[in-house]
Amino acid sequence: MATDSWALAVDEQEAAAESLSTLQLKEEKAKPDANGAVLKADDNVEKTEDEEKEDRAAQSLLNKLIRSNLVDTTNQVEVLQRDPNSPLYSVKSFEELHLKPQLLQGVYAMGFNRPSKIQENALPMMLAEPSPQNLIAQSQSGTGKTAAFVLAMLSRVEPGNKYPQCLCLSPTYELALQTGKVIEQMGKFYPELKLAYAVRGNKLERGQKISEQIVIGTPGTVLDWCSKLKFIDPKKIKVFVLDEADVMIATQGHQDQSIRIQRMLPRDCQMLLFSATFEDSVWKFAQKVVPDPNIIKLKREEETLDTIKQYYVLCNSRDEKFRALCNIYGAITIAQAMVFCHTRKTAGWLAAELSKEGHQVALLSGEMMVEQRAAVIERFREGKEKVLVTTNVCARGIDVEQVSVVINFDLPVDKDGNPDNETYLHRIGRTGRFGKRGLAINMVDSKHSMNILNRIQEHF
Repeated sequence: MATDSWALAVDEQEAAAESLSTLQLKEEKAKPDANGAVLKADDNVEKTEDEEKEDRAAQSLLNKLIRSNLVDTTNQVEVLQRDPNSPLYSVKSFEELHLKPQLLQGVYAMGFNRPSKIQENALPMMLAEPSPQNLIAQSQSGTGKTAAFVLAMLSRVEPGNKYPQCLCLSPTYELALQTGKVIEQMGKFYPELKLAYAVRGNKLERGQKISEQIVIGTPGTVLDWCSKLKFIDPKKIKVFVLDEADVMIATQGHQDQSIRIQRMLPRDCQMLLFSATFEDSVWKFAQKVVPDPNIIKLKREEETLDTIKQYYVLCNSRDEKFRALCNIYGAITIAQAMVFCHTRKTAGWLAAELSKEGHQVALLSGEMMVEQRAAVIERFREGKEKVLVTTNVCARGIDVEQVSVVINFDLPVDKDGNPDNETYLHRIGRTGRFGKRGLAINMVDSKHSMNILNRIQEHF
């Protein structure tokens, strides 16, 4: 379907609004309450998924699984320098890095033709001779962070030395395996280079020394292997990588274990920390682990809602919202749509009702295994279902280019019932991507939700 067919249809519908009149579709021009008071929701309102423990490691793995290609980002790179001797030049090709031939072969075998924006700036620092730099790098999933630090580790390894030289920490077993796959792919032209997984369940005999040059694992097991079991001599580690730092510090105990491991390493060990977010907690953690770092961040894209038309629909109940949703389908040409609900229970109910009406619907639920969620997203990406019904937590960070309409079946609020402006922007930002025009429709079913919408509008 043509990309703009739905947008043109919206314009035509505005000109011939009779077919939509039953929906009370209005452009958002309402003013916020004078006192800005927040109406409290009823005590018996369903518990939101945001109030449940968010599994950040699963979400991070999901992003790795669904992104087979690098994200084409327009964000600008921001480089913050702590070391005045650090090289800040960037590279536009992998040849400029003077990699070993086996490594260059591995890079090309993975499908990288040129460095991503993060790699352009990170690789010269990490591979600087004679003194590679410590680095903190932050950017969204799919921008090439893993390949960047894997390349740094492989460049520093001496394959002839049969002991661990590079150590990479991941917050979970599954994430460690994903990173391990990248190491194996990129290092496949180094037959003498071996990889060990320091994860729970990988039993070694006490007193045994590891001969693999790269060890990837979870903090608790790596700490045991370094201190209690003496499988690894930490004083011989050249490169120490902390991957998924934002997930790491959200996981019980990982932060302390990582710091304890870092304190065993030699002073000249290169420290590399990578994270998808750069919150205060991540920054405080990074300062403890990475001395005198260079910092690379992808500047947040200037978010604009100019290309997205936003409406609200006045309803009196959940059933009325469902009927309005069906009517919208009859009135607007839709490529694909994402429908956001507040809770798993509502999402499940809505998906079932839409299926009864004959719509091809995919449901993304937090109860599903992460691989199942990835399969659902892949089917939606391929167009096998036209509608994806989901909650906030599952859909965070998911980009599907052909989404033309976003419907907020429930408005986004935080755990205290206040407007969640960032989530609103993130949700409707699924449409209107790359300068295309988008459509966002908000379902309003009470004075409370109207107040929430007014406050969101005032914020933007």
